[in-house]
Amino acid sequence: AMLMALLIYGYATGTYSSRRIEQATYDSLAFRYLAANTHPDHDTLCTFRKRFLKEIEALFVQVLCIAKEMKLLKLGTVALDGTKLHANASRHSALSYGHAEKLEAQLQVEVAELLARAEAADAEPLPEGLNLPEELARREARLQAIGEAKAEIEARAAQRFAGAKADYETKVKAREEQSERTGQKPRGAPPAPPTPGPRTEDQVNLTDPDSRILPAAGGGFEQSYNAQAAVDTETMLVIAAGLTQAANDKQQITPMVETLGALPEKLGEVSELLTDAGYFSEANVATCVEAGIDPLIATGRESHHLPWQGSQGQGVALLGAPRMQRFSEPPPLCEPADAVERMRHRLKTRAGRASYGKRKQTVEPVFGIIKAGMRFRQFLLRGLEAVRGEWSLVTMAWNIRRMAVLKG
Repeated sequence: AMLMALLIYGYATGTYSSRRIEQATYDSLAFRYLAANTHPDHDTLCTFRKRFLKEIEALFVQVLCIAKEMKLLKLGTVALDGTKLHANASRHSALSYGHAEKLEAQLQVEVAELLARAEAADAEPLPEGLNLPEELARREARLQAIGEAKAEIEARAAQRFAGAKADYETKVKAREEQSERTGQKPRGAPPAPPTPGPRTEDQVNLTDPDSRILPAAGGGFEQSYNAQAAVDTETMLVIAAGLTQAANDKQQITPMVETLGALPEKLGEVSELLTDAGYFSEANVATCVEAGIDPLIATGRESHHLPWQGSQGQGVALLGAPRMQRFSEPPPLCEPADAVERMRHRLKTRAGRASYGKRKQTVEPVFGIIKAGMRFRQFLLRGLEAVRGEWSLVTMAWNIRRMAVLKG
């Protein structure tokens, strides 16, 4: 319990390194109080954090139950978004498939030369300081590492090809059905079939193979993970956290809805989900509706600063000009309508716009405070499962900080 308290307080106050937490038990009155005037070794803290990641993830839900008992948590409308966080690896440690093949060929030539030199060692003395067994072992180890990296890239390429092939077959089938239905050839060029196998530019990071090179917010690319958070709009408490390697968010609705559905019943029910256009697809809308959640997912880039009057109005609105856009309601929905059409219509209503407006002011401040206030911009652990557990620890620390503010 004492080690857990040190980790939670460390993450809540921007002290993440186990060495810094150990030093803080000497320097900081708060850390010294939590440690009961003892000084756990940094190795103990580091091992504890890695060993009990699954248990730490379970504590995330327990903290939400405490918030409910304190009458702080009010489920209902939830805003979902993702943010890129740096992995504990540099993008310069990545190895591309094309470069791996060049290195592999070069090392194989060097191994052959060293073996030939070993056979001729009796006739020609070796240069001083040259240790053939060590040189061979070093190159064999590098060849093994390169082989593992190539195998990982090939496995990712096979997975990518399977997904692209399924998408290609779906598009071809849709064009064929359209052609049979209309009796005309569909417009546009037919979809191109995917190409199997790895590409020359495909790469894997040698430090953290599970991380990916993802687009950064300020431009460029970084070795990162995509961290997801579902935030309660009333309290700004994170009620579900997730982590993925994907650059986009389109595939994150289903796992997040499943996580929300697995929360204890006493926490309440999620009635509405707010997300940006990066999550939009017909399948995602259907997933929310099937789970009993009303989705408000932007279907495209929303225009900002709507005019207070219609498009024809300049200054004083003329007689017969369109009604004020910000204060008007859309025409009634034409029936029958599917789930996507109903959602689009609701997003145009005043109530829908007001509800969707809570998204940006709810989840994005949480990410901003975690990155700026708590100074968490890079994971300390490596590997997808370890990083996922660390993200649970970060969001749990945020919730405890937020609960202290709400209670006060």
